[in-house]
Amino acid sequence: MTWVAEAREHLKQGRHASVRPQGGSMRGRIESGQLVTIAPATIADVQPGDVVFVAWKGNYLLHLAKEVEPDRVLIGNTLGKINGWVTASAILGKVISVTD
Repeated sequence: MTWVAEAREHLKQGRHASVRPQGGSMRGRIESGQLVTIAPATIADVQPGDVVFVAWKGNYLLHLAKEVEPDRVLIGNTLGKINGWVTASAILGKVISVTD
């Protein structure tokens, strides 16, 4: 099972997910392979600067919430890229801890 599938399954059940995502788009905040704990969340739980787990264009990302509005969140990575706005329903969870 991929880390994305595992996270989605746990969050759907209302449980925290502890996963080790791979990739470099969040380096400096989350390094590839670090243990990341994601809690179920709604847009009401998200503030700018939080790392959110979101559905994005047929995929799933851990990205920064750059701006938060009542019904959407602007997401981007730590390298300066802005991906765009996601709707409230695309928010699946929020990162609550990152450890080695």
